[in-house]
Amino acid sequence: MGRERKTKTTVPDDAPARVVSAGSLDEDQRFDRLFRPKTFDEFVGQRKHLDNLRVFVQAARQRGEPLDHILLCGPPGLGKTTLAHILANEMGGELHVTSGPAVEHKGALTGMLTRLERGDVLFIDEIHRLSAPVEEALYPAIEDFRIDVMMGDGAFAESLPLDVKPFTLVGATTRTGLLTKPLHERFGLTLRLDFYDHEDLAKIIRRSAQLLGIPCEETGAKLLAERSRGTPRVANRLIRRVRDFAEVEGEGKVDRRIVELTCQRLEVDAAGLDEMDRRLLSILIEHYEGGPVGVETLAAALAEPRDTVEDVYEPYLLQQGFLGRTPRGRVATKKAFAHLGLEQKSIKGQGSLF
Repeated sequence: MGRERKTKTTVPDDAPARVVSAGSLDEDQRFDRLFRPKTFDEFVGQRKHLDNLRVFVQAARQRGEPLDHILLCGPPGLGKTTLAHILANEMGGELHVTSGPAVEHKGALTGMLTRLERGDVLFIDEIHRLSAPVEEALYPAIEDFRIDVMMGDGAFAESLPLDVKPFTLVGATTRTGLLTKPLHERFGLTLRLDFYDHEDLAKIIRRSAQLLGIPCEETGAKLLAERSRGTPRVANRLIRRVRDFAEVEGEGKVDRRIVELTCQRLEVDAAGLDEMDRRLLSILIEHYEGGPVGVETLAAALAEPRDTVEDVYEPYLLQQGFLGRTPRGRVATKKAFAHLGLEQKSIKGQGSLF
């Protein structure tokens, strides 16, 4: 659709590859072009945001102006990059993709900004990771469509303003709290994407199955949606694996039996938890009586870095109510005990937490 730069994966480098990971894996990238919707009409989910964006895009086009700068926030895998593609397409401009860590200095930012044409969209993933000098250099570009270029050296150096063509900045972040206030305030719109319900995920699964050229029954799509952790990226990754099993060990279609077989072989249970999720909960319950236990201790027991535990394993368990955070550490909830079929004992020091 436009000129793109490959961005870094949102999965930590030392994190294990998991079929239920919400972060982007290298294997996902070659399917992104196939699965990614190109228009608002093709996009499923996020209805309230989509309806508003339709209005904003139509109004901007009628005025002949660029769209206001937009910040997209929320967990990974929910469609932030896809929405950036759609916005560029609906506005009739090119999409230029980069990430916060990739813009290493002001010169790199200047080079990107000077290549933009009127109405283009600049998408910066992980925008909270921009360095302070780059962020400050970005301010005049998004406020006044100009950049300051230093000419000369030493005592003879001077700052010259250089106009850039009106464009739209679309920033994406999974950690809104790490975004500086000055940068946050320069976005005209802030949209937080929510996890998808099973109905929308089933629609996405049926669409992806059609694009992959495999029949998909309603029961199979619904069952797979329940195990997709509310995340389209996970759903699309699972449907690819289901297709493999359907073609080799099934009847060439996505039905309930083949979805159950695939998830059983991949160790993804009815709640969307995989082996590592269950291992974390099991250690917390069986080794530490449900907690509380410090995250460093839990990471050591799992033989995983603390960042991997906090950024990869915990978010979904917290969001689904299997895990709790307290000032004294992590605790397993009643839901975690029930899911693992274990008897809950009194949790030391937690009182009426449950």
